[in-house]
Amino acid sequence: MLRAAIESILLFLLPFLIFAGYLVLRLRYPLEIEHWTRGRVATLALIGLAAVLVGLIALGLTARRGKGVYIPAHIENGALIPGHIE
Repeated sequence: MLRAAIESILLFLLPFLIFAGYLVLRLRYPLEIEHWTRGRVATLALIGLAAVLVGLIALGLTARRGKGVYIPAHIENGALIPGHIE
C-alpha cells in the first residue's frame, strides 16, 4: 500500500519536475515566481492528476491477484501454523 502511495505522489510531481528541468535547460532560475503562474501550476496539476489516474488504472489492471483460499493462523498439535494461501 505504501508503494502505491509513493508511486502516486511521484507521478503527480513528475510534471512539475519536468517543467523545472525545462527552465534549467533554458538557463532560467526555476524558483522565480514569474515562471509559476496560476495557469501553469493548474495545468501541471491537471497533468499530474491525469498521470496518477493512469498509473492507478495500470496498477489495478496489472497487479498480481492471489489465487486460492487464505488459511488464517491456527494452532495444530500445539504448534502455531502461520496464515497462508492454499
